[in-house]
Amino acid sequence: PARHFDTRTTEPISFFLSGLEELLAWQPDSNDDFNVSAVPLAKRQPPLHSKRPRTLVCHDMRGGYLEDRHVLGREEMFIQGSATRNPYVFYHWRYIDIFVYFSHHTVTIPPVCWTNAAHRNGVPVLGTFITEWTDGEKLCEAFLAGGEEAYGAVSGQLARIAQHYHFDGWLVNIENTLSAAAVGNLPPFLRHLTAQVHSAVPGGLVIWYDSVLRNGSLKWQNELNEENRVFFDACDGLFTNYNWKEEHLERTRGLAGPRHTDVYVGVDVFARGDVIGGGFDTYKSLRLIRQHGLSAAIFAPGWVYEHLGEENFLQNENKFWGSLAEYLPTHSICTLPLATSFSLGMGTSRFLAGKEEEAGPWYDLSAQEIQPLYPEREGRLSTSCCLQDAWCGGSSLRLQGTIPPGEEHVAVRLFSLQMPAPPKLFLTLLYKLEGPHPGELAVALELTTWDSGTCHEGNVTSLPEPNGRHHPRFLPAPPPGLANLLAACDRGSHGWTSRCYELDLQDCSLRDLSLLVSRHQPSPQETPFSCLLGEVRVLDAASAVASPPQVQSVSASQLWWQ
Repeated sequence: PARHFDTRTTEPISFFLSGLEELLAWQPDSNDDFNVSAVPLAKRQPPLHSKRPRTLVCHDMRGGYLEDRHVLGREEMFIQGSATRNPYVFYHWRYIDIFVYFSHHTVTIPPVCWTNAAHRNGVPVLGTFITEWTDGEKLCEAFLAGGEEAYGAVSGQLARIAQHYHFDGWLVNIENTLSAAAVGNLPPFLRHLTAQVHSAVPGGLVIWYDSVLRNGSLKWQNELNEENRVFFDACDGLFTNYNWKEEHLERTRGLAGPRHTDVYVGVDVFARGDVIGGGFDTYKSLRLIRQHGLSAAIFAPGWVYEHLGEENFLQNENKFWGSLAEYLPTHSICTLPLATSFSLGMGTSRFLAGKEEEAGPWYDLSAQEIQPLYPEREGRLSTSCCLQDAWCGGSSLRLQGTIPPGEEHVAVRLFSLQMPAPPKLFLTLLYKLEGPHPGELAVALELTTWDSGTCHEGNVTSLPEPNGRHHPRFLPAPPPGLANLLAACDRGSHGWTSRCYELDLQDCSLRDLSLLVSRHQPSPQETPFSCLLGEVRVLDAASAVASPPQVQSVSASQLWWQ
């Protein structure tokens, strides 16, 4: 069927639903298996319901997928990847809490590749239910003015769709006026939808966009107030319009009370209308929002790609998110194993074991790996993606900076961790030093633990490390029984160096994983460095030694052999 497969190439594609009939007629279909996310939502700390202010990103690339199948957004439609040059990718997952896939179709089902990438990094994904213009009025009249049976059918279908495709809920955006009968049923519809989503999807969310008022007129408020509060009370959050000033934030904070982090104050990166800051000044909006303890909704960060162009996209993207980092609380990984080759899910070549396997552009967000923090220290350190060389996938992580005069090393924080340390850890590292004097530098991993009186390394007689910094022991060869998993302990290839380490900890809680770049000789001068990271793994030794469960009863369908 043309809805599920591209008529030209037969490849599976993402799709949306238009109008009420399509929504009510939807049912699970074996042809849409390709659109079901296979990546469960990874756990992270702090969890979404913690009371610190959150960051929502609303992705609106040129009006979303399929505005013109053959020109715009085409790469997002081909859910098994495409040969797209310079595609848009998002990878600052550690800095955000919720990802909304937005388009102007009635029911936007997030393309599965976006859900996979977000879930792997612990971020829930919302689709969009939108009505607008006169068609929207008719649609709302049909299902809202009709009473409980009619709106219950719509909320039931939306919950089933999220459950079937394994995404996490809905942004509801009613951008048209409503009759008295329709607006009267809007709060019960939102309550019903929210309850249905919560029961169908663990951790599910329904967020309302600031548009219609309680009397049914369409009038954006740019705040939470008595005119729109009835909708906020009926669901998990409010996403405000963008044209607010500081007094709107003050009033919102007062009215929201203990639910202040459920208000997502809208920030349009394109700075349309009368707004406080967009583009590279977006931080000005975020600074104010955070001063009032509110959450933020960053709309259309694709500005970096659409406005500044695709040429230096990765560089500009790091600059944009780096400018906001001060106002974006980050998230910690809280489960092992942690393993990543840092691939963005795109590239100009494909690499395997450090060797270029296939040249040519590719894009497949489902193949994006767990993304690190992207620390920047003005003039001293930059973290970026390198497409020219990789260990596996399409890219590696490039760390560039200087070791200051008189200091022995620099620690670059890759991941924040928050979990009890198992008694024994194995760590592996693949790296490549660039630059004129790679022989003068050494590279290793460092783990830090949260300060507690009981935590120590090794056996009971060893002394606690000062300030919880642990330098795992280098393993020249893998321990018996782990030769397969840690095969590359001392065997890099194609210029990559491979290292394995072990670390014994007792009563500790993991805090940070960093890369330590040190110089062999102390120096009164600063020493520049540039290092590519190809892969990092942190493994719980106990589960690494256990043999994996056998795979049984494999079946395959919908195959096309080439």
